[in-house]
Amino acid sequence: MKSSRQSVILQIISEQEIETQGQLIKALAERGVASTQATLSRDIKQLHLVKELGSSGRYHYVVSGKSMNNDREMRLRKIFRESVTSYAVAQNIIVIKTLPGLASAACSTLDSMHIETLAGTLAGDDTAFLAMKDSKAAEDFCHEIDEMF
Repeated sequence: MKSSRQSVILQIISEQEIETQGQLIKALAERGVASTQATLSRDIKQLHLVKELGSSGRYHYVVSGKSMNNDREMRLRKIFRESVTSYAVAQNIIVIKTLPGLASAACSTLDSMHIETLAGTLAGDDTAFLAMKDSKAAEDFCHEIDEMF
């Protein structure tokens, strides 16, 4: 119920300029979703919604760009914490060693994140190759990995 309500909230704010929680509660009700103000406040916090100045000159709810970065970082941390045993960089290639059977899952997750500097991935059983666009991108990504360990 919570995830479906939150999906409806995201749909509403993408279609309309919602300025207040009251407007959002009303828009939810119009779609057959009942919510209290307290529940809505929690949803807003969990969805990382913020108010942004719109074209109308009024503030309205949007998904924070920061939440996307946080989501990426959280996903990377989880992957590396649970599956990566070591990594090394060789020019624009990053070689990642994982627990047996997890290299494919790590590559799949990285591919789904649409990292601009990641050209592609290749996975074996416990080894993943990340082809970065250039050596600097590989080094930068390894610095992110360092911070996660």
